[in-house]
Amino acid sequence: MKKQRIKNIIKDCFWEYAFSEEDILSLAKSKNKQEQMFLFSKILENSQELIKSMKIFDKKDLERLIKSYTVPTFKYEYMARRFNIVEYYFLDKPLTINELKWVA
Repeated sequence: MKKQRIKNIIKDCFWEYAFSEEDILSLAKSKNKQEQMFLFSKILENSQELIKSMKIFDKKDLERLIKSYTVPTFKYEYMARRFNIVEYYFLDKPLTINELKWVA
């Protein structure tokens, strides 16, 4: 299952690179915060399976990445929505996307 998840990350997020499965795992487990943020940003921007793909990170690393991420001004609305989904799912933050909220 994890192997397929990594293949999907490569296909969705790294089509312009020659990354291997080992390279992606290495980035996810890296002690270098910039390398992890690079992978996090690529997944956030491009992954078709956003939540599943984010699970490549250890829980503590993912929490740190989410808390330290700043939504870029480029494609702000798109990135802010995707980021809110990740915050909501992993950190239990409020959902700000009205179309996704449950209506009572």
